Amino acid sequence: MRTRGQSGDARDRLLLAAAELLDGSGDRTLSTRAVCERAGVQAPTLYHHFGSKQGLIDAVINHGFTQYVQPADPTGDPVDDLRHGWDRHVAFGLEHPAFYALLYGRAEPGRPCAVTAPAHAMLGELLTVAARQGLLTVPVGDAAEQILAANVGVTLSLITQPVDERDMGLSDRVREAALAAVLKPAAVLEPAAERPVPGAATRAGAALTLLALVDEDQAGLTAGEHALLRELLDRLAGGKR
Repeated sequence: MRTRGQSGDARDRLLLAAAELLDGSGDRTLSTRAVCERAGVQAPTLYHHFGSKQGLIDAVINHGFTQYVQPADPTGDPVDDLRHGWDRHVAFGLEHPAFYALLYGRAEPGRPCAVTAPAHAMLGELLTVAARQGLLTVPVGDAAEQILAANVGVTLSLITQPVDERDMGLSDRVREAALAAVLKPAAVLEPAAERPVPGAATRAGAALTLLALVDEDQAGLTAGEHALLRELLDRLAGGKR
């Protein structure tokens, strides 16, 4: 990455300067003096925009992760979009291993990571589309957790491999296995245009589809009614909760 000149927004220059230093070292003991010198600003400017050094680091990580989760042009096929999202995730980790280590090295027991939440939310949106089309075999939340866990695991594994020995086929194999675990076989094996029309609906399949539709459109339901209906549908779908 390259720093910009003295013109431009000071906040953006601070973000870019800190990103360059973090991306090169991954060291959270980042020097505020080094950041300010690189951005061409004084220390009070940094504290004005971010409050503290940790505030700056958190903003950099959020900024980097936001760039990663920005969706590409959707294909209209949720399965293809899931594959592309998986591949973007792996590519981001390999291109920015220090960033990635910061993103997924912030785990605290019993406390979900707010920084990585956008990935889970985007994945949930794609899986909801798949559920509406009757393609899922497990509830959306369960599918999202399984796929994201596999996606993170394979990315970390590839990062640790020497670059000249890196087995990129590993990502493809794990991706297809993860999708096969949550999607109907035809959804994984056939392009969207060639998938057979679904046969008679099962109770679990119908519940999964209705669950996605109810979450998308809650018109006419009170909050209590929606919660009760969702609990019943989740049980019928075989959800873990």
